[in-house]
Amino acid sequence: MHDHAPVPGGIRGAGNRRLLAISLGITVTIMVVQVVGAILSGSLALLADAAHMFTDSSALVIALIASAVAARPADDRRTFGYQRAEVFGALINAIILIVLMAVVAVQGVQRLIEPGEVEVAGPLMLVVAVIGMLANAISMWLLSAAQKTSINVRGAYLEVMGDLIGSAMVIIAAVVIVTTGWMPADAIASLLIAVMILPRALSLLREVFSVLSESAPKGMAVSEIRTHLKMYDGVVDVHDVHIWQLTRGAPVFTAHVRVDPQLLVDGRTADLLQDLQGCLADHFDVDHSTFQLEPAGHEECEARHS
Repeated sequence: MHDHAPVPGGIRGAGNRRLLAISLGITVTIMVVQVVGAILSGSLALLADAAHMFTDSSALVIALIASAVAARPADDRRTFGYQRAEVFGALINAIILIVLMAVVAVQGVQRLIEPGEVEVAGPLMLVVAVIGMLANAISMWLLSAAQKTSINVRGAYLEVMGDLIGSAMVIIAAVVIVTTGWMPADAIASLLIAVMILPRALSLLREVFSVLSESAPKGMAVSEIRTHLKMYDGVVDVHDVHIWQLTRGAPVFTAHVRVDPQLLVDGRTADLLQDLQGCLADHFDVDHSTFQLEPAGHEECEARHS
């Protein structure tokens, strides 16, 4: 029997999509400012941060498309709906981050090996970087709540956070150039931005693969759930337990429950199912659960799974 309560929607809500759209507008605007500033100042670090902004813009577009797809209702063919679109969008985001890391790293090394006669306009670089940092802080604030329940919004949030840190690095490099005239600070900041990208990309990839491999959600122990369910009167054993998630914040649970035959005779199965589903919802935040009740001594199902 299923609990048909709606599953928390990640970025399915219009409010979250609106936040993504606002963040996209801010990101694109600052990206253009950074590109112009990089061209006028000759700063590679500023250009790298603008490239990161471009990647974030693409990621936010992907997130918006995925959110629109994920909001489509379930049908007879896709009975869980389209929430996995969020996961695939996050996978694309992670790949984009890794490609960006490689491009920025190559450019930074080339600038250090062959510095040439490039003169970086430190003051202009500093002004543009400060503007970028303020804009990123606003975007992070807008996405901070939604990223806790959506893997795709979290991907966008992590990228904006990376931009914020990248802008801080550019500011430091600009201050060094303005105060000392040491131009390699610009290339070093570019390399630091590239190094910063890798852990975020790997973290997002790990979460995506965890969902796609149908692993149990982080922090959710099957043994603990089984112990809770066995505490209810009439429950003899709980086996064939499976728990996975469609996307962040949307866990699904199935289990076979062996019960005292007298419970079936007394017609108390509906009450037991309600208790078991309430246990999952209240203690483990699992709103979609499926239970198969079996009388104790019924070994046929167990033999098929041994």
